[in-house]
Amino acid sequence: MSNAARRNHYDVTNAVHIADPRAVQQAISPLLRAYDPALDLQPLADAFRWFSALYAGTLPGHAGCDTRYHDAQHSLDCGLACARLLDGHRRGAPVAQQLQPRQALLTVIVALFHDAGYVRRNEDPARNGAEYTLTHVSRSADFLRTLLPQLGFAEEADLAARIVHFTGYEIALDAIDVADPQHRLMGHIVGTADLLAQTADRCYLEKCRDYLYPEFEQCGLAGPARREGPAPVYDSVWSLLRSSIDFNRRLWEERLDGAFGSVHRYFEQHFCGPDRYRAAIQDNLDRIAAMITTDDFGGLTRRPQAITREPLRRLLARPPR
Repeated sequence: MSNAARRNHYDVTNAVHIADPRAVQQAISPLLRAYDPALDLQPLADAFRWFSALYAGTLPGHAGCDTRYHDAQHSLDCGLACARLLDGHRRGAPVAQQLQPRQALLTVIVALFHDAGYVRRNEDPARNGAEYTLTHVSRSADFLRTLLPQLGFAEEADLAARIVHFTGYEIALDAIDVADPQHRLMGHIVGTADLLAQTADRCYLEKCRDYLYPEFEQCGLAGPARREGPAPVYDSVWSLLRSSIDFNRRLWEERLDGAFGSVHRYFEQHFCGPDRYRAAIQDNLDRIAAMITTDDFGGLTRRPQAITREPLRRLLARPPR
């Protein structure tokens, strides 16, 4: 399926409503149950309940999601992609490399909350969660340390707080303190799911223009240089869009096919055929390449809607689709 035929709030198969935590939980559950029909999925249900409250702003002490690029839909999309990679790995990897059911469940929970650090706490001084772009992974790790004991994963909380760093840049990937090969695999799967879910989004390019660039402005990575802060990487939204081809090439070379060991190949086992995430990403790259060639970005006409706290509250108040 081409991106043009997809609906904005649906996954790469156009079947799962990835703006709705209930739909995503329903899609993930059988993939985890395939590890063991007796696997207790109550922790998954509890994790989705916490997720909905955190992002909708009904979790005490938290303001809810106000970042439009790193919104609830992105994290739900990441959680689904993670579960699909796990399913493909379960089907295609040698027995000696298989994860245990509990490890698979923990991996999905880490993916679901990998961007929890963008959600402001009530005592935070920031006016928008995007101000924590450069430290959000450490903040996500702190949230996981608090959350996981509530889900029955107290012993794994510190491990999860390390694994989540495979989604960020605060710690060099080879410096993350995860020695066990299975634990490192869990990190590679979460990191891969994070990158592929967002770049395969139907409105990825429009979201870069409308949502990601303003987030970069708020943290100092775009716009005029600040007296105290990081050196800006982008001087305009157009420089961000023009860099997208090279940025994605580096992601594949350095992370997806590099440090993460090409675990994206397990999507093919999950889909029993071509990787639908990679096909969607290629559609996005072909589309932006044509615009860069003509220096005309007028073709960015899709209209995304961020699933921040208010839209999520409205969505959860309605019956699931």
